[in-house]
Amino acid sequence: MTRETRIRLIQACQAIVGADGVISTSDELRVYECDALTTRHKAMPELVVLPTTTDQVAAIVRLCAAEGVPIVPRGAGTGLSGGAIPSAGGVLIALTRMTRIREIDPQNRTATVEAGCINLAISRAVMPRGFFFAPDPASQQASTIGGNVAENAGGPHCLKYGATTNHVLGATVVFPDGEIVQLGGRMADRPGYDLLGVFVGSEGTLGICTTVTVRLLPLPQAVKTILGVFRSIEDASDAVSNIIARGIIPVALEMIDQETTRAVEAYAKAGYPVDAGAVLLIELEGLAAEIAIEAIAVEAACREHHCLDAKVARSDEERALLWKGRKSAAGAFGRMTRNYYHQDAVVPRTKLTAVLKEIAEIGARHGVRVPNVFHAGDGNIHPLLCYDDRVPGQYEQAMAAGDEIMRCCIRAGGTVSGEHGIGLEKREYLRLMYTEDDLAAMQRIRQVLDPTGRCNPGKIFPEAEPGRAAA
Repeated sequence: MTRETRIRLIQACQAIVGADGVISTSDELRVYECDALTTRHKAMPELVVLPTTTDQVAAIVRLCAAEGVPIVPRGAGTGLSGGAIPSAGGVLIALTRMTRIREIDPQNRTATVEAGCINLAISRAVMPRGFFFAPDPASQQASTIGGNVAENAGGPHCLKYGATTNHVLGATVVFPDGEIVQLGGRMADRPGYDLLGVFVGSEGTLGICTTVTVRLLPLPQAVKTILGVFRSIEDASDAVSNIIARGIIPVALEMIDQETTRAVEAYAKAGYPVDAGAVLLIELEGLAAEIAIEAIAVEAACREHHCLDAKVARSDEERALLWKGRKSAAGAFGRMTRNYYHQDAVVPRTKLTAVLKEIAEIGARHGVRVPNVFHAGDGNIHPLLCYDDRVPGQYEQAMAAGDEIMRCCIRAGGTVSGEHGIGLEKREYLRLMYTEDDLAAMQRIRQVLDPTGRCNPGKIFPEAEPGRAAA
């Protein structure tokens, strides 16, 4: 972007959103140089604009289109794959001022919210009416619904309820040329192509979501939360497969290894045993009579795999404390290491034991500690590679171990992301899952909506191989 172009854009954007809605000084722009993946990718935007309405977003997008300038949408910046990093410069459009809950419709079990609305705020708003919003990423106290839509965010409860895409009915979207369109609506089933399904999880490469209509679920009659205590992470992994094999689908089935448990307990005082090799946090919900029977079967499955104890939360307060421990894991990591690289991959449940063993071997070979806390029920693992950036070579060893771990998961029949997205971090790994023709076909969909490639450029797809033109 030339100096003259930047000056024109600053003045034009200020006319749209006001002077306080445009960030242009280098010190303030540095805040936006990365998302929560702070270890690998950083790039400062040339300008940040904070609109408050869909019309303002569209006007900004049209300005950038006329100038041929890249645009990057951003929510709260909690993403973990570099998806909101302006790697090609340009204008970053932050939606964090668009926070309103526009409508709650209990009769149709829907809510319509702006893209900057915090995930947890939806459930808090509808709970008095007997409903909740199911997708619950660990960052739900900070992450925005627009970011959740972009990444197709998951969370502990997606085992039973599914990820964000299963709970989005409609979205208002600004396409890369500034056109405002409505994808989907208020009804679950609509005729024609599922353009909403294509958009959810597109990581800001097809346009900018400004409002979302989400599905609400009724609060369950009863909830039972069980903390299973195991001698080893292998025993806990085998218990996970046993529970699912019995035909029981808990709403959540989370695993935490010993190193993470100790860090969490020192921080959150959640009541986790620090001498256990691993713990499983298992949650059942539904009709009271139904989950009472399921709880017996879950405990039996755990006992078959050397479960040392199965602690059942006796009150809402105890349940909340157990979950506070799980959702405090990211904050507790700072007690374990100076720096860390938080991975995201999915493996078949039946391969968990073998893959976790190989991950431990990879970490030992590279001299890297690799504690684990993850969504065991759907095989969505999150190895944490610990290192100290002050020690020469440790960063490189951690990244090398991370590369081996990702390839191990793919060999096991898994995939490169369960919820964090591809972004900049994992785009080259797509070549291990898809042919070049497959990737070209996907990119042709993108070119229909973004023919100039200005909308969040450089994300998801690997760079073209030497001698092969980009699709």
